[in-house]
Amino acid sequence: MTNEEFQRFLEHDIREYALERTQAGYWTEQEAMEESRKAHLELLPEGLLTSDHYLYTIGEATSGEAVGVIWMSATMNSPRPSGFILDLEIDEPFRRKGYAKEAMLELEEIARRMGIQQLGLHVFAHNDGACGLYESLGYRVASLNMLKPLDASRA
Repeated sequence: MTNEEFQRFLEHDIREYALERTQAGYWTEQEAMEESRKAHLELLPEGLLTSDHYLYTIGEATSGEAVGVIWMSATMNSPRPSGFILDLEIDEPFRRKGYAKEAMLELEEIARRMGIQQLGLHVFAHNDGACGLYESLGYRVASLNMLKPLDASRA
């Protein structure tokens, strides 16, 4: 990913993460953008040069046209080196054409060459398409977060 691509990705990802966390019920609309920006700055304090974070632009095989992004962090100093996929997004016109699956498989190869022994990720439960993709690639649920909104009028 180039620095210019990173800047576009960052602004887009901050907005998308704010929206996802709001839809999932974790944040209010009023706080979402500020919280998302804070979370991204904590994860990527050095931007594209943040150590142990790997950001890739996904390109169409023939033309090289950018079709999406994938972002992984790595934890190598543990008994079981692991990677965590923080984001995978395919641009709207290119969805449902196999790019996400190919990007995931390519990232698995990169991770293996790095010595990573397992990959994890988080997916919001309302994202049926992503859940289906990850399950088809062999990912399984390792833990669940659950929320119950409480009606303040019943207090």
